[in-house]
Amino acid sequence: ATTGRPADEEVSSDSETESPLLGRRRREAAEEEVEETPQEKKLRLAKQYLEELRQLEEERAEEEEELEPADLIGDRLKEDVLEQKGRLQRLVAKDVQPPDPARIRVLRGHQLPVTCLVISPDDRFIFSSSKDGSLIKCKWEVDSGKRLCVVPGGKKGTEERHMGHASHVLCMAISSDGKYLATGDRNKLIMIWDAATCKRLHIFTGHRDAVSGLSFRKGTHQLYSASHDRCVKVWDVAENAYMETLFGHQDIITGLDSLSRECCVTSGGRDGTVRLWKIPEESQLVFSGHQGSIDCIQLINEEHMVSGADDGSLALWGLTKKKPLALARLAHGEQDSQGLQEPYWISAVAALRNSDLLATGSHSGSVKLWKCGEGFRKLEHLLDIPLVGFVNSLKFSAAGDFLVAGIGQEHRLGRWWRIKEAKNSICIIPLKQKTTAPSP
Repeated sequence: ATTGRPADEEVSSDSETESPLLGRRRREAAEEEVEETPQEKKLRLAKQYLEELRQLEEERAEEEEELEPADLIGDRLKEDVLEQKGRLQRLVAKDVQPPDPARIRVLRGHQLPVTCLVISPDDRFIFSSSKDGSLIKCKWEVDSGKRLCVVPGGKKGTEERHMGHASHVLCMAISSDGKYLATGDRNKLIMIWDAATCKRLHIFTGHRDAVSGLSFRKGTHQLYSASHDRCVKVWDVAENAYMETLFGHQDIITGLDSLSRECCVTSGGRDGTVRLWKIPEESQLVFSGHQGSIDCIQLINEEHMVSGADDGSLALWGLTKKKPLALARLAHGEQDSQGLQEPYWISAVAALRNSDLLATGSHSGSVKLWKCGEGFRKLEHLLDIPLVGFVNSLKFSAAGDFLVAGIGQEHRLGRWWRIKEAKNSICIIPLKQKTTAPSP
C-alpha cells in the first residue's frame, strides 16, 4: 500500500498501470455511490463545510470580539462564492505608493542566480532556490531576514547520498497549509520537503526532461508538475503517489499555476499557447495571443490569469476567451542588441490573488507594477521599482504588504546574457498603501 512507504522513497510515474491510490479511490467512490445518493453526498459535504467555517470564525471572533459568528460566516460564504466565480476583486492598485529604495531589503546566500521562490501562507517565511542547487529558508522580520535553514546543492550524480539537488533548481511550490514544499530541477527530479524542518521526505521521478513548473492545488496536497518533456503530471504528496499524466504542448512547458479548482494553467514556450488543463475530464483549453516564447504565467483568480513572453508582451486572459482580454506590448521597453532594437523579455509575473494588482520582471533594471482595469480589459502601468539583474521570480505576500523578487546575473532557463553588476539575491520590497483597508 502507498501509505506504508517509508519516507524519502522514490515514486516513479514511468509505469503505465493505474496507481494503487487511484484504484483505491475509484473503488471507494463506487462503494459510496451505492450507499449514498448524490443529493445526500452534497448535503453531507455542505454541512461539513459549514461546521468547519463556524469553528474557524468562532475562533476568529473570540480574538477580534467585533462581529457575531453568524455575521462572519455569512460574509465568508459570500466571499467564497465570489472567489469561486472569479468575481472577487479587491481594488488595491490605486492605493499603492512607490516604495522607498532604502527600505528594500537584500538577502544574500545563493552563489549562483536565484531561479525561484515561494512565501509561506502565513507570510512569515521565504523559501528560495538557485542554479547552485541550494535551498534556503529565511524568516522575514521587519528589520532582518534571518536564515533559518540552508540545504546546500551537490555535484551531479550525488542525489542518493546528498540531501539537496545536484543540478539547477527551476521551480518550487508550497502547499496552502504550509506543510509541504516541492522543488523541481533540471535533472528531472521533484523533491518533497517538510517545510517546517527542511527535511527531505520523498523524491518523485518520471519526467523525461527538466521540471520547470510546480503548483499545489489550494486546500489539498495534490501537486501538479510541468516539464520540458511537454507533459503535466499529477501527484498526491500526502499519499506519496503518482496519479496521472497529461499531454498537449508542442514545445517545452515553462511555467504552471493552479488555485482551488481541479485544474491548472501552463505556458508553452515557443508553441505560442497558454493551456488550461481540466484534470478530471483529461481535457484542455488552448489560448493564443503572444508572438514569442511564453515564459511565465500566474492565475489572478479562478477566472483570470496573466502571462509574459520574450516578445516583451504582457497578456491578461479570461478563461472563457481564447484571445487576451488586454495586451501590453513592449511592457519593459526595448534594448539595443548589436545595433538592433529588441524587446526586454518578460521573465516573471506575479498577481496579488483576487485583486487588480500585478507585477512583472525582466532584466530592464526595474520591476513594474500594473493595475488591471475594470473587467480585466485594460492594463495600466503604475510605477517602476529599480532592481538590477534578471528578475527570475516574483511573489506577493498574501496580505499584499510586500513583494519578493528573486534576482540573478542570468536568466533562470539559460545563459544568453550576464549582468555582472547584479547580485544573486532575494529582494524584499515593502508596499505601502494610501488607505489602511482595501476597498471591496
